[in-house]
Amino acid sequence: MSLTIKVFRGEAVAAVIDDLARLRITVFRDWPYLYEGNLDYERNYLQGYCQSDAIVVGAFEGSRMVGASTGMPLLAHSDDFGAAFEGTDLDLRAVFYCAESVLLAEYRGQGLGHRFFDEREAHARSLGAKHSAFCRVVRPDDHPLQPPDYRPLDPFWRSRGYAPLAGAVATFRWTDIGESEETEKSLQYWIRRL
Repeated sequence: MSLTIKVFRGEAVAAVIDDLARLRITVFRDWPYLYEGNLDYERNYLQGYCQSDAIVVGAFEGSRMVGASTGMPLLAHSDDFGAAFEGTDLDLRAVFYCAESVLLAEYRGQGLGHRFFDEREAHARSLGAKHSAFCRVVRPDDHPLQPPDYRPLDPFWRSRGYAPLAGAVATFRWTDIGESEETEKSLQYWIRRL
């Protein structure tokens, strides 16, 4: 299959917000997120990427978005994201946050994960960032909804030079599939020097 990669920055992101929102809802329903998505919430959240220092890298089959990754300077994101770095000696002004990478299952294993990181890291460097970071959701190993064939992406992330940042754990709330209320989740930061 032939995929096209397109990069969107600033106001150009508005053209793909609905596609990205639907993709996030679809991919994040799966393990380990188990996210019961809401299109209105997604659209509102993604508006933050319509600022000049943000990036969205989209993978398209024809006109259909089948994968995407996003990023922006950490301090341009919500305050909750920076709070987990308290107690570190990092200059948060120089940390670029690689927010999400979402890819439909049938398109995985073709090198798009590397392309997504390459594009975001190059953008981060162009902004003067010294570090790149992202969050990984933490679920118990014995969670009843974990698929038996689940393989964490830790080896892939390590191959890119990322490692967990000790003590940098964020907490966020969302509604799991099949649940009626939001519950708190822990997300471990991973980081690398650019």
